[in-house]
Amino acid sequence: MKHILLFIFISISIFSQAQDAYFGEEISRENILNFEQASKADGVTSVKIQGEITQTCSKKGCWMTLAVKGQDELRVTFKDYGFFVPKEGVEGKSAIVEGQLIKSVTEVETLRHFAEDAGKSKEEIAAITEPKEEYSFIASGVIIEN
Repeated sequence: MKHILLFIFISISIFSQAQDAYFGEEISRENILNFEQASKADGVTSVKIQGEITQTCSKKGCWMTLAVKGQDELRVTFKDYGFFVPKEGVEGKSAIVEGQLIKSVTEVETLRHFAEDAGKSKEEIAAITEPKEEYSFIASGVIIEN
């Protein structure tokens, strides 16, 4: 009887652990590049990087930011606005994203929109007065690890 109870307890523990969450296209964990490698892949439409989620869009989950080694923060949007990630509860988790890394200039209006989505104060939003040259990422698929 003790063995049966132990087996049941272990089984429940294994199955109650959270599973990784997949969004968008199915992607694998293979061939993950560091930021420096990915930034040299100019014109490549499918690179894979990993980072820690620092924030998600609190309104829809239509973007997230990642802390990526070699880059302060990387904004990730989702290909063709085709999928979203959770609006909360994923900060601090590791994510693997596959898609296209793009260097561009983000205009003030867009930066203010992102700040509003992130729940920033009116003063913080008003303080955004200059466009920002930065990398962004358009993901076709995302794995949020648990």
